[in-house]
Amino acid sequence: MAVGARSGHDDPEERPGKLAESPAAVTDDSATQTPGTAGTMDAEHTQDDSSEDGSSESSGTGQKKQRSFWKELPLLIGIALLLALLIKTFLVQAFSIPSDSMQNTLQRGDRVLVDKLTPWFGSEPARGEVVVFHDPGGWLEGEPTPNTNAVQDFLSFIGLMPSAEEKDLIKRTIAVAGDTVECKKGGPVKVNGKALDEPYIFPGSTPCDDQPFGPFKVPKDRIWVMGDNRQNSRDSRYHMEDVNGGFVPVDKVVGRAVVVAWPLNRWATLPIPDTFDQPGINAAAAAASAAPMAMGVAGALPIVLWRRRRLTSGRTAG
Repeated sequence: MAVGARSGHDDPEERPGKLAESPAAVTDDSATQTPGTAGTMDAEHTQDDSSEDGSSESSGTGQKKQRSFWKELPLLIGIALLLALLIKTFLVQAFSIPSDSMQNTLQRGDRVLVDKLTPWFGSEPARGEVVVFHDPGGWLEGEPTPNTNAVQDFLSFIGLMPSAEEKDLIKRTIAVAGDTVECKKGGPVKVNGKALDEPYIFPGSTPCDDQPFGPFKVPKDRIWVMGDNRQNSRDSRYHMEDVNGGFVPVDKVVGRAVVVAWPLNRWATLPIPDTFDQPGINAAAAAASAAPMAMGVAGALPIVLWRRRRLTSGRTAG
């Protein structure tokens, strides 16, 4: 029964196992009770009163807790915003696809989630990954910046919306440092001499007929990127005359796009195609990167043998 619903002492309580006594009987008994007994009854009444008072206090405490939640609500919102900012900075960030250069893998207006965590641990882009990177040097020169309002700017700041001010691009990594990459007109893209079967290319596009290139070797800490819609992508092929020779510095890479998160009917992961796992690609790259080490060992070997011979001849003469 709710506190305050009963009067407290208007009616005598019926104790289990006893019948309710008449008012007259109660009066007669109370008159014949000893002082000690009366004291006991008074103590009982006092205990009941304190119990009721305690219930009122506990009710008041519950109300205070409810009010304290509203006082703590701004703090909870602040913590949530801080966590969102940390996630955007170090873990995952949303990006919007502004063009058709990655069709049909990505459509204009898609929202992708980009993994920003693994680069913090030294991970570098791998062949076949779809990556987001900052403009390495004039690739987006002349592109207009969309107008935004204060709410969009705030949501972009904490990572709940893609940023309209950041000039970023999204392409597929085709070759990494140490790889030899090339593509002749009418032919496929080749990485370390292995032809790529590229089912992700936009239907009707050719691997590189509009802009053949190579062969050339990808420098250290650089990657070679291309769009999936080859005839509608201003990728590495079109920037071979810039300061980076068309390559993208690894430190410009924001992260790997892992999921198409929006719209919901296009939700999909972005795995690495099997063509980049074919035998021979990694072996050729490893051999190319091991060549300088082999040349260094070959150059140092005569010096080591000459020094060893001198030490041996000195001990023999002694």
